[in-house]
Amino acid sequence: MPDAQGVHRFTVTTIAGQQKSLADYSGKVLLIVNTASECGFTPQYKDLEALYLKYKDRGFMILGFPSNDFHHQEPGTDAEIKAFCDRNYQVTFDLFSKVRTHEEPLEPLYQYLTTGAGFDGAISWNFNKFLAGRDGRVLARWGSMTKPLSEEIVQAVEKALK
Repeated sequence: MPDAQGVHRFTVTTIAGQQKSLADYSGKVLLIVNTASECGFTPQYKDLEALYLKYKDRGFMILGFPSNDFHHQEPGTDAEIKAFCDRNYQVTFDLFSKVRTHEEPLEPLYQYLTTGAGFDGAISWNFNKFLAGRDGRVLARWGSMTKPLSEEIVQAVEKALK
């Protein structure tokens, strides 16, 4: 059974190198995504940004976690990743320091997402998505093939924001 604190019990490192408690997002609906700059799914950054802009004023946040775990498709430093996202996709949602989402040792948040959040199973590739409600509990999970602006994700975000 997923714990009551959900993702809010974790502290992560921002892309600028600062520690950030996910409890700071309490009351927000979160879409947590493992990203990569050199992947066939990288253009999803555009739709992630559009989704964020559409719902941010209603309490929605996207948390992007770059990962180099799949065929080294995120080789850059945090500064290079940030510059890439700014230059190519004008990303304004929150980005975090590069983490391990599939290879050991897993980032503790991703250990939880894949074994303790109620949607167990290894991350299949870049751009897997987890939706967490305002209380931090994980509500849904989608693979790379599900686009950020798909009806399925949009409806789940809207339901969580109600």
